[in-house]
Amino acid sequence: MTPITEVEGRRVALSNLQKVLYPETGFTKGELLHYYATTAGALLPHLRDRAVSFLRYPDGPEGQLFFAKNVPPGTPEWVTTAEVVRSSSEGPARMVVVQDLPSLVWAANLVTEFHTHQWLVRNPDEADRLIFDLDPGAPATVVDCCEVALWLRERLAADGIEAYPKTAGSKGLHLLAAVRGSSSERTSEYAKALAVEAERAMPRLVVHRMTKSLRPGKVFVDWSQNAARKTTATPYTLRARALPMVSAPVTWGEVEECRAPGQLEFLADDVAPRLQDHGDLLAPLLDPGRAGELP
Repeated sequence: MTPITEVEGRRVALSNLQKVLYPETGFTKGELLHYYATTAGALLPHLRDRAVSFLRYPDGPEGQLFFAKNVPPGTPEWVTTAEVVRSSSEGPARMVVVQDLPSLVWAANLVTEFHTHQWLVRNPDEADRLIFDLDPGAPATVVDCCEVALWLRERLAADGIEAYPKTAGSKGLHLLAAVRGSSSERTSEYAKALAVEAERAMPRLVVHRMTKSLRPGKVFVDWSQNAARKTTATPYTLRARALPMVSAPVTWGEVEECRAPGQLEFLADDVAPRLQDHGDLLAPLLDPGRAGELP
């Protein structure tokens, strides 16, 4: 019998709570649900009003992984959805919008990573986020990503744009900034120009093209996730990796002081103490008054 729990007046069915999802640590589905429920205060504002793509891994990261972009069968009627035009070739789709704790717990029960666009469903023609995904090609590591992130921070600041870092929850680093008054196309063009500029400034360290043969030992500055159809791992989402790693916001001090990859690796159990110490380090992204304008 599937347990039913009540979350803020909504009845949510939970399943397989004892199932081990991360065998290396014994981390269970029940613990995954507990993580999302207790992190909701920080996570929900970064999900709210954004269409969500789910990367599902119901049998753990070593099992089948698949993206779910359309509203899943059996979605409760009280879960908010929105029609989204992802691209001219794909046409419109109806996607989930996680607005509240019951919806978050329901979605977490599907065992998911949360991925969102860089725009709000109420205004899909305007990007409100700029993102760089810094992806190291071995033997480069997140330590090299930190060097690139610091360069990008200063370059963005020169244009009046304030950047905030978070771990990818795997091996890299994400830089995010709040922007206004720009389309996804224009934001992508600007991000690409800065990626090219970073490669010129640090040719031994940076590559801006996705070609895999160019990437060993360098940091790929992926600017393409600013495209309107693309989604990126949401702050605080768990990742489908060998360990229950989190895409966790970090301070610029931590970026500056990073000397080994393990310094910027955070598991689910690390997040509550970090929130207690720092609050949500990405809260400024939610303040429209702090959004920058592209030059």
